[in-house]
Amino acid sequence: MGWKRKLNFATMTEYIMPIRYVSMEEEFKRNPELKMSDLQMLKDWMDKQPHLPDIPILYLIIFLHSNYYHIEPTKSTIENFFTVRWRMPEVFYNRDPVAWKELRKAFTVVALILLQQRTKENYIMIFGKLLDTNPSRYNYVETLKYLFMTCEVQNITEGTSSGQVIVFDATGFSLGHVGRMNLMLLKKILFFVQEEGAPVRLKVIHVLNAIPAAETLLNMLKPFMKANLLNIVHFHANIKSAEEFLPIEALPNEMGGKAGPLKDLVDMNIKLLEEFRPWFLQDERILRVNESLRVGKFQAADDLFGVDGSFKKLEID
Repeated sequence: MGWKRKLNFATMTEYIMPIRYVSMEEEFKRNPELKMSDLQMLKDWMDKQPHLPDIPILYLIIFLHSNYYHIEPTKSTIENFFTVRWRMPEVFYNRDPVAWKELRKAFTVVALILLQQRTKENYIMIFGKLLDTNPSRYNYVETLKYLFMTCEVQNITEGTSSGQVIVFDATGFSLGHVGRMNLMLLKKILFFVQEEGAPVRLKVIHVLNAIPAAETLLNMLKPFMKANLLNIVHFHANIKSAEEFLPIEALPNEMGGKAGPLKDLVDMNIKLLEEFRPWFLQDERILRVNESLRVGKFQAADDLFGVDGSFKKLEID
């Protein structure tokens, strides 16, 4: 498994690549800033990090692009991506979209959809909403897993993009849902996103039909959110108020859009995740950090795990 010492287009075939993915040739055409010498530099660096896995070249391109082609920040993203995922097995393991029963249940409770249309800025979009508003059926861990799997599939099928937009419809979200969340895990997720562990250019998060419970959750997370993340979260009282920022026609029919019935879009996305089953199974076998081979300490360990006690003071108002 893995690359030869020098990069080679053919090495991608050493992985079980999904049916749909963006080729290296396409990425070089769409990104004039992308240089083979930078990819080789990163590969040489990874060869000296025995705890890191060999990765498909498409991933390396996505990591580099998400950091606007700066080498040192890209190294941090690679390190954080693999290490933080290893530290959160509840979210990044058991990602079989066919056989893992808890994930299959989540598919019936939450809708997560890759929207086909892009924003006027050419940003890609993911849309989410509750299908079942009963808090007792809501599993926030599996929902996070579902979300990151959907983002990963979007990365692979779309390749690099100028930006990522996430749109949530908060209809039916309640304090009962908030009460089922573990804040320590959410803190780790925030670290993953804010410390460039997630290889995307996250531009904005829109919360539609905002209700007090959604604002309560945001207020609870504020102590752990950096200003640049907090500033891109926007609440909208209704769909109308979001028209200035979003192409409403890109949303499901039930939301006033023209993308198609929600059920059809959900079924289509689940089918896509099922197509990626070999990729997710492979990910757990070989695309993982090996802590027993790490030389030195994970530099961000204190940031990730050093404030456990802070959560004891948080309460739902």
